[in-house]
Amino acid sequence: MEVHLKPGLYIVATPIGNARDITLRALDVLNAADLVLCEDTRVTSKLFAIHDIRTRTLPYHEHNAEAQRPKVIARIKEGAVIALVSDAGTPLISDPGYKLVRAVLEEDLMVTTLPGASSVMAALTLGGLPTDRFLFAGFLPPKQAARRTALTELRDLGATLVFLESARRLAATLADMEAVLGERQVAMAREITKKFEEVRRGTTAELAAHYAQAGPPKGEVVIVVGPPQAQEVVDEDTLDEMLRQALEAYSLKDAVAAVTDATGMKRREVYARALDLAKAGK
Repeated sequence: MEVHLKPGLYIVATPIGNARDITLRALDVLNAADLVLCEDTRVTSKLFAIHDIRTRTLPYHEHNAEAQRPKVIARIKEGAVIALVSDAGTPLISDPGYKLVRAVLEEDLMVTTLPGASSVMAALTLGGLPTDRFLFAGFLPPKQAARRTALTELRDLGATLVFLESARRLAATLADMEAVLGERQVAMAREITKKFEEVRRGTTAELAAHYAQAGPPKGEVVIVVGPPQAQEVVDEDTLDEMLRQALEAYSLKDAVAAVTDATGMKRREVYARALDLAKAGK
């Protein structure tokens, strides 16, 4: 059946492992397009060979995007149907494709999407952790200090966190998660949809220790980190009593630290109340 498409940019999700995880609509568009923009034409050519797609491909990546964008827009204005794919999964997730989408929209040209496979969503559904609220945080910085700073910014967010990471940094990243986020439930997923798919679940400390001993697994990994544990709400009278007892045994600073750890409350709130009690001589 011949497919008739309107000129524009078609964002096409491709499989993250199993070549059959591609939609029928995606096959229609990739076959009917005038041009397919690829992150790496060598990778896309393997998928095309499996599905007998013969459409012309062109590299489109961070190194040539600035030069290629005006040419792509000109082609669409001339009536071309252009598809955008990444090496695997959904384009624009951790790649610069959004700049192309923005540029096409600014020219009032059509953009549409063909949703499909995504390693982020796949790992989230496999992790066994809450999915009602989550944040995709991409790749963490490779250096420890910057990585811990980034994790600190996410520490108090009441949501499941999803990260992409290289296998060789997995143990170090998990150790930093344990140090900054504390003990959380976590899942590490790799080779999703492939023959050797693996999802390892446990606490941040357990997985950090495992990969420190076992070494890095093969391939790129997705780390899913559960939200912080909900703390019991401490009423004012209970907080005051806890602080009075702590102040009898410790300095103000240490008393605040002890009560903060025990309640999970924000340190500044505990400190302000401890100051009031100390000034009142209670």
